[in-house]
Amino acid sequence: MDSVTQIALGAALGQAVLGHKVGYRAALWGGVVATIPDLDVFVSMGSAVADFTYHRSFSHSLITLSILAPLLAWLINKFHKQYPGLQRQWLLLVWLALVTHPILDSFTIYGTQLFWPLPVVPIGTGSVFIIDPLYTVPLLIGVALALSSRQADWGRRMNRIGLAFSSLYLVWGLSAQAYVTGIAEENLASVTTTSDQKNELLVTAGPFNTVLWRVLVMQDDGYLEGYYSLFDPDRSIDFKHYANQPELLSDLQDHWPVTRLQWFSKGFLKVEHSNENDVVISDLRMGSEPAYVFTFKVAEQEGEQIVPVTDQRIEQPRDWGLAKQLLQRIVSRDN
Repeated sequence: MDSVTQIALGAALGQAVLGHKVGYRAALWGGVVATIPDLDVFVSMGSAVADFTYHRSFSHSLITLSILAPLLAWLINKFHKQYPGLQRQWLLLVWLALVTHPILDSFTIYGTQLFWPLPVVPIGTGSVFIIDPLYTVPLLIGVALALSSRQADWGRRMNRIGLAFSSLYLVWGLSAQAYVTGIAEENLASVTTTSDQKNELLVTAGPFNTVLWRVLVMQDDGYLEGYYSLFDPDRSIDFKHYANQPELLSDLQDHWPVTRLQWFSKGFLKVEHSNENDVVISDLRMGSEPAYVFTFKVAEQEGEQIVPVTDQRIEQPRDWGLAKQLLQRIVSRDN
């Protein structure tokens, strides 16, 4: 999730754990600690694909964060000598602020390596978008009311309500995703012509909401993309088919950026020629046709040969018109 959301969650948890004893300091430390996992973005991993796929790895591991928590709690407790006997409470605050960061991230589609260094496939349910006001705003309101209220019990109760609402919203996202997945499977069953046709399905939340859902289907001859809104009057999805060229990677299976992207994206990749000779890979999970957030050049074609090159990220221009169309699609199929 975005930094504002992570700070809000950490602050709300800090206020819930120690706000009644140390006041605003609990929310402050909760918010600060909750930002620590994302500091890995300032560490270069040596290449574009490495930076992409090692983000949310060691810094988001429940194992490493649980090891780090006692040290941070001890330092905070030493800093606040005016509050003796709170080591365990500080430890609980720090641990919750740290581990809930990657757990929340795992509800987005990016992919979080919760159990690094164990070789577990990154977890990313895609049941919530990376920025969703309906998750974040209740947390901000709850913390603000807790810090500004003259009635301490009432303020703490509002903070807990904000936490409860946001947690239930995550449950709602998973439920809505399961519902749309069922609809997508029905649609695929009606359009698939052969029993051996590959249909790898991915359903993810649309931008800033959990009402519009993007449905992606990887097939042998390309991929399908469609959208379904919970406001749609029926259970049909209008898919569009797009070509793919995975055969361009046939001689690149020993090229680390290629194998790493295949593993990280679980195979939801678009492979194509760009600028005639460049071989580029786009992670289909993040973005929408034709603009994707993460696109990388991995090879060049020289005559009949495809030659691996040092991976480079290709920045895609932001298409705000497309974002507007998707938001309008929530209430109308005409967009």
